[in-house]
Amino acid sequence: AATRRGHRMTRRLSDRGFALLLAALSALGPFSIDTYLPSFPEMAARLGATQLEVQQTLSAYLIPFAAMALWHGALSDALGRRRVILWALGLFAIASLGCAFATRIEHLWLLRAAQGISAGAGIVIGRAIVRDLYDGAAAQRLMSHVAITFALAPAIAPVIGGWLQSWFGWRSVFVFLTLLTGALWLISWRWLPETLPPEKRTSLRPGYLARTYAKVMRTPAFLLTTGALAFNFSGFFIYVLSAPTFIMTHLGRSEREFLWLFGPGMAGLMLGSWFSARLAGKYTPLQCIARGYVLMGIAAALNLAISHLLPPGIPWSVAPIFLYTAGMALAMAPLTLIALDPFAHERGLAASCQTFLQSGFNGIAAGLIAPLLWGSTPELAWGMAGFAACGAIATLLHARRAQQRD
Repeated sequence: AATRRGHRMTRRLSDRGFALLLAALSALGPFSIDTYLPSFPEMAARLGATQLEVQQTLSAYLIPFAAMALWHGALSDALGRRRVILWALGLFAIASLGCAFATRIEHLWLLRAAQGISAGAGIVIGRAIVRDLYDGAAAQRLMSHVAITFALAPAIAPVIGGWLQSWFGWRSVFVFLTLLTGALWLISWRWLPETLPPEKRTSLRPGYLARTYAKVMRTPAFLLTTGALAFNFSGFFIYVLSAPTFIMTHLGRSEREFLWLFGPGMAGLMLGSWFSARLAGKYTPLQCIARGYVLMGIAAALNLAISHLLPPGIPWSVAPIFLYTAGMALAMAPLTLIALDPFAHERGLAASCQTFLQSGFNGIAAGLIAPLLWGSTPELAWGMAGFAACGAIATLLHARRAQQRD
């Protein structure tokens, strides 16, 4: 029934077009991070800032992103999915334009925070939209199709940013983000359907919200699977956060060659998402997740061996990243759906909590963990292995609890 309803409510778009739109909305966050990474050295020079102060523009973005993620879903549960997305896109465009005219690093911190407040609406509400329309294997397939398209964003964003940096300087990156967001606003205004009818909307009363947030945040299945998602992603994200040092210092490449990191990473993400869609309905979600961890474990072990035995170089230093992100993507869709499954009537709010926890951990990784690890490739490899192990432990704890309930 959910699948039929989804086709009826999105009749103006094919399934592929709908997945593409949701992926584009979700990709705004990665574009906000990855596009300006090649500009870090010039930003530090032009704004009279240290490299660490420029690095903190990531934390200034990620922490508000995480905090506001708690509210995007609740607002969409009460006001409708479409309305909240359109307002968020408008705010992001204004903040991006402001970044293009920043004259001090403090101004950039503030404007990046405004970007973070609004950028998460697409990924949070996109997850809720999928669960509004689809159940079971159909939901996993659509989530995986979204991830396949979404994976292109982090691959091409630093490449675009590198060329913009080379041609026009760092401010052009934020002009590009402004224009991109404006185009996405127009497409969403024309094509994005409202998937939550008024009779199914919930309240914004403080008492109701407090009870619902408490319910979600006390659910072990939600916390363990969301924790696994955050740990898995951080095993790759520390390389994203360390990209200027990893690419330009350790590997000796230029600001135009960030594709050496993001290309293998996103190719793996696309391949893993494709396999996740193919396996939906043929294997249980936990079986798909287990196969993902096998790939991540092999990748982490290979990365440790290469980083300790060989000098940093292409292609061996980036080959394990391809395998790791393939495993991460294979586990991503079923973990996401397992986390949201207990909350049939509060999907938006649960998706908000999920994104909040993941993004909050990303903010910690950006401000504290990545600077401790980016000094050498072996340290980054140990970071990948540690995060993958933590994700596997969280998933095993969830599986054990599920067996005990059964």
